[in-house]
Amino acid sequence: MLAAYLPIIGLVIVAIAFGLISLVASSLIGQKKPSSVKLSPYECGCEPVGSARERFSVKFYIIAMLFILFDIEAVFLYPWSILFKRLGMFGLVEMGVFIVILFVGYIYVWKKGALEWE
Repeated sequence: MLAAYLPIIGLVIVAIAFGLISLVASSLIGQKKPSSVKLSPYECGCEPVGSARERFSVKFYIIAMLFILFDIEAVFLYPWSILFKRLGMFGLVEMGVFIVILFVGYIYVWKKGALEWE
């Protein structure tokens, strides 16, 4: 049974080895001439504004988590739509319950003001 996983294990080993060899070769062969221009952060061709160590508002993380949550739940709609005919009425009711739960969560988040960006 382990023989079925040997190609995958081999690919993982090759990928790790390639990454390590590339890092080591780059550090040994590459030029090391740091300057203030090379060490400054790059922001779309503009001069950097502020510090890179600024704190983000909690709202940023809440919106990011909500996006991931609703995005992942929306991914479940695609396989359901492919199998809709085979699932029949049971699948329709289950997806209806799923959508209602999503909608209630969305309304809750909206009422709490988590989607308002200040």
